Amino acid sequence: MSCKPVVKSSTHQPHAFSLVELIVVMVILGMLAGLVAVRTRGYLISSKQNAAKAEIANIVKAVETFYADQSRYPTTDEGINLLLVSTDSWPDGFLNKAPLDPWKNAYEYVSPGSSEPYEVICLGADGREGGEGENRDFTSESLGGEDARR
Repeated sequence: MSCKPVVKSSTHQPHAFSLVELIVVMVILGMLAGLVAVRTRGYLISSKQNAAKAEIANIVKAVETFYADQSRYPTTDEGINLLLVSTDSWPDGFLNKAPLDPWKNAYEYVSPGSSEPYEVICLGADGREGGEGENRDFTSESLGGEDARR
């Protein structure tokens, strides 16, 4: 008896994805991307607001240092730009550069403030007074007054 190897003919074609399967996968990927985008946007807004609060605290420190050096606060007309000017005791100025908020708007400075000698204001994403969410305003007074000065 002779042994012949059994050879199967390969008439089976390779399996391909159908159009319906590809569409289902694309829909699932789109939903996941949308979810990630929504969550990421929330973190981005929060991080910009935290950066604005930190910058306001830095400006407050510079204003308080100016007060300690000059025995007065800058006027509203002089504003934050006065903190960039060198003095005999601070040749580099009290701030290195004019600060912009995370939305590339200038911080506002008002003296006197509503309950403090001055107020530093960030108008949020819209650059206008008032607003909620991303457009929320932050002021040195609303950040705790004395806490923002430390």
